[in-house]
Amino acid sequence: MAMKGPGLFSDIGKKAKDLLTKDYTYDQKLTVSTVSSSGVGLTSTAVKKGGLYTLDVSSVYKYKNTVVDVKVDTESNISTTLTVLDALPSTKLVTSVKLPDYNSGKVELHYFHENASLATVVGTKPSPVVELSGTVGAQGVAFGAEAGYDTASGKFTKYTAAIGVTKPDYHAAFILADKGDTIKVSGVYHLDEKQKASAVAELTRRLSTNVNTLTVGGLYKIDPQTAVKARLNNTGTLAALLQHELKPKSLLTISGEFDTKALDRAPKFGLALALKP
Repeated sequence: MAMKGPGLFSDIGKKAKDLLTKDYTYDQKLTVSTVSSSGVGLTSTAVKKGGLYTLDVSSVYKYKNTVVDVKVDTESNISTTLTVLDALPSTKLVTSVKLPDYNSGKVELHYFHENASLATVVGTKPSPVVELSGTVGAQGVAFGAEAGYDTASGKFTKYTAAIGVTKPDYHAAFILADKGDTIKVSGVYHLDEKQKASAVAELTRRLSTNVNTLTVGGLYKIDPQTAVKARLNNTGTLAALLQHELKPKSLLTISGEFDTKALDRAPKFGLALALKP
């Protein structure tokens, strides 16, 4: 289903967030994906974090407009997600549960219109938390709001408002979160038409503590298979990432991070290898 309209509330500011955080990892991670003759996709992920190893195995089966995803981790937790596209016109239905915690289940419904979108999430426990978000907009400008309500306590768990602007050469967002306590302003600017080079900045201010956090970063695509990213925040933490496509859809990612104000501390390094057929 092709998404239309201004997108979901969660899409506002996502470009900047992804450029600053996506694919950075400081563990050793190996992911191997295969597809069986029956069309079932199998993915195994092994992660070494510190001295501990974890292994997750997931399978994905697609049939017409339905996707079933089942994941089993090292601790024998089973996560199941059922996604139905266009269950109703312009909708996406997602149900999920993680066993043995039956109360972790939730049902999501997304609705897309040319000038608006709605999303609701309801937990499956007796007194669930209900989340509702909506976005309206046109011509690259989106206005959105989100709220969460705990039916057990009768209190709001969160409410957030945001404005997003998407143009061919830049993306900008203004977000008022944490029940009005946090202001976040972010922007991504593409330095060329082919988006080989991009710059990003994000400023977060916590009103209750008067603490500001500024993070700047960039992306540069050396060639169609290789990209580098870097970010630096006002506390002096510098991180960099090199990602290379070994073959179509198979990626090698090397990440590093260190504190420029405490060079005596050991830097963090991570390696992720994702192999797909």
